[in-house]
This record gives sequence, C-alpha cells and structure tokens, in this order.
Amino acid sequence: MQNLAYALIQVIHNFGAVTVVGTAASAMWMVRSNAAVQHRIALLTAAAWAVQAASGVLFGVSTFYYEGHLPDIHGIAVDALLIKIVCAAIGFVLAVAYVKWNSGWTVTKQVFAWRALLTLGAIALTSAAFLRWFS
Repeated sequence: MQNLAYALIQVIHNFGAVTVVGTAASAMWMVRSNAAVQHRIALLTAAAWAVQAASGVLFGVSTFYYEGHLPDIHGIAVDALLIKIVCAAIGFVLAVAYVKWNSGWTVTKQVFAWRALLTLGAIALTSAAFLRWFS
C-alpha cells in the first residue's frame, strides 16, 4: 500500500509540475494578447502551485504514516526541498496577484510575471531532480 500511495501522490505531483510550467509557457507564447484567457490561465497556475505544495506535503505525511517518521533527507536534498517550497510559495502568490490585479498592470509587468512564473516552475522542476537523487 505504501508504494501505491507514493505512486498516486507522484502522479498528482507530476501533473501539477507540468501544469505550472505549461500554463506560464502558454500564457507567454500562445495567448499573449488575450487577457481573458490569461486570467483563466493565472487561476489554473495558482491552483497548480497549490497542488504542488499539497502533494509535496502528502509525501511527508505518507512517510510519517507508514514509517513513523518524516523522510530522511539531508544535505543537497534539503536545499532542493527548500528551493521547491520557496518556488511554490512565490509562484502561488504571484499567480494570485496576477488574477487580482493584472488589469491594472502594464504589458511589461504582465510579461515579467509570466516569465517569473515560468522561471519558478523550471527551478522547481530542476530542484525536484536533485531532491530525488540526493535523498
């Protein structure tokens, strides 16, 4: 059951990661001039970052449930986890800010927000590899 729980959490986590990166890339290149679609994409981006955070927490909770302790990580893996947490927090806040206030933002500020969201997604994905292989 433990492996099944981890696999299901990983599926959710992977789809969240794809969504975080894919939404930002789509907003930048595919629907750049469509404000209504970008607004909906920003909502999806915020939800995807929330899914990333929640599924990340579920990894720790499931390990605690099945093994009686939190995952045993150290060194580079801890650093990678902290980077992922920071990316998720900033990404979520930035996506929510975009949803709430983007209508008053300049085009330059909107483009900057999408670039930042794409960068945060790429950094989180890269950190995930280090977390996985150095833990």
